[in-house]
Amino acid sequence: MSAISYALRKGARVFRNLNATRSLPACFKENDKYSWRNVSDNVRDFSSMPTISARTVPVSIYRWSPEDEGKPRMDTYEVNVDDCGPMMLDVLIKIKDEIDSTLSFRRSCREGICGSCAMNIDGANTLACLCAVDKNAKAISFTPLPHMHVVKDLVTDMSNFYAQYKSIKPWLITDAVPEGGKEHLQTKEERALIDGMYECILCACCTTSCPSYWWNGEKYLGPAVLMQAYRWIVDSRDQITQERLEQLDDAYKVYRCHTIMNCTKVCPKGLNPGHAIAKIKMAHSAMH
Repeated sequence: MSAISYALRKGARVFRNLNATRSLPACFKENDKYSWRNVSDNVRDFSSMPTISARTVPVSIYRWSPEDEGKPRMDTYEVNVDDCGPMMLDVLIKIKDEIDSTLSFRRSCREGICGSCAMNIDGANTLACLCAVDKNAKAISFTPLPHMHVVKDLVTDMSNFYAQYKSIKPWLITDAVPEGGKEHLQTKEERALIDGMYECILCACCTTSCPSYWWNGEKYLGPAVLMQAYRWIVDSRDQITQERLEQLDDAYKVYRCHTIMNCTKVCPKGLNPGHAIAKIKMAHSAMH
């Protein structure tokens, strides 16, 4: 007998033994309730088990539209937080998709990169896509970024914010031609100076949390723009450092900052705009 034939015959005997009722564990005996023969009956039995009721949370959302004649209001929706994604943005999407399609809000990347979904959630400025849903929360509230003109619902007018950002010339200005026509080189130490600033996504969470910006939003540049201004001031490749500092040497542009530090507290990227503003003030002191 060949080795292959022997293996096939031995395998067949093992298979027959495994299927013999006397060789199976008690839970697989033919007359047992949980036998494979009774699987379909057992599945039907599970349907009679008590189900866990869905837990809903009241979600209050600021609502206003230019088409409405009335004042802004807070609408409340009952949302099953166990049946949606893990982030606050998922709660808003669920409401818009399943409850009220007229709700307006911005969102894009869902990864904390674009800054579109910046808003005030439960009293703090943050990104809805990075703010986790508290499953034990008794209530959730959404309002627009504070002290900003509202376009509709949670959508705010960012025109002034972007105009202020443009005013600091947030791009590299230099007449130097890189050697070999390639990129402008930096040492590791020079490159490290812009760490903690280039990561800013201009979501305006910090700026709109600043009371000084609430009071002087037209003249005070605010934490986000000032941090970006300092990012270019310390960039070793830029050649108009002095001009940038002189442009900011103004009673309002920088010095309306009273070191309240709300900006650093709420930044969803963990940056420190207050530190950058302090560095600008120190650079001004060295100039005079």
